[in-house]
Amino acid sequence: MFYDTFSALENFIMRVALYARVSTKDKGQDVENQLLQLREFAKSQSWTVTMEYRDRASGKRSDREQFLKMFEAASRREFDILLFWSLDRLSREGVVETLNHLQRLTSYGVNYRSFTEQYLDSTGIFKEAIIGILSAIAKQERVRLSERVTAGLERARKEGRVGGRPKVEDDSKTVKRLHQLRTQGQSIRGIAGKLGISTNTVLKILRSQAA
Repeated sequence: MFYDTFSALENFIMRVALYARVSTKDKGQDVENQLLQLREFAKSQSWTVTMEYRDRASGKRSDREQFLKMFEAASRREFDILLFWSLDRLSREGVVETLNHLQRLTSYGVNYRSFTEQYLDSTGIFKEAIIGILSAIAKQERVRLSERVTAGLERARKEGRVGGRPKVEDDSKTVKRLHQLRTQGQSIRGIAGKLGISTNTVLKILRSQAA
């Protein structure tokens, strides 16, 4: 009887992985400061810390070495909960990307918890509400991005730009300088190098002027 009860309790032991990050720009900061608090919190919850991941890199990049290793372990269900100090320590890539990271953990059957943001807890009763809020914010971010892109393309079209950049052949100063260099006997390649444009563009301008 006692053995069966003990075995059942063992099955409920939560394995937690800790993730800590500081940026290369964070002078004097150390991930150990975050980890000390995370370990204490895990202990207060009777969670067993099985892994610790530490990155010193920008949170705007998803190719962080330890970040990638953490997700590899999560995909193999090597831990039950990911505990991080705050959401911006996990990712600063933007709302959409960060939400994708959290949903990816969920798809692996791994929960997550923020130490400083108590509401950000997928093991709690507000899990669905938090995901709903983040999803709504992500949707609005995608809409704003789409609107900015559309507005930028429309402005570029009105200004006679292609791909958001002015057409070189419409830049009178560049065209004038090009002809000066050509008159001085400069080669096509030499002109292109000095003006920072392609040889094809130089030839296109010369041909259009000749025509």
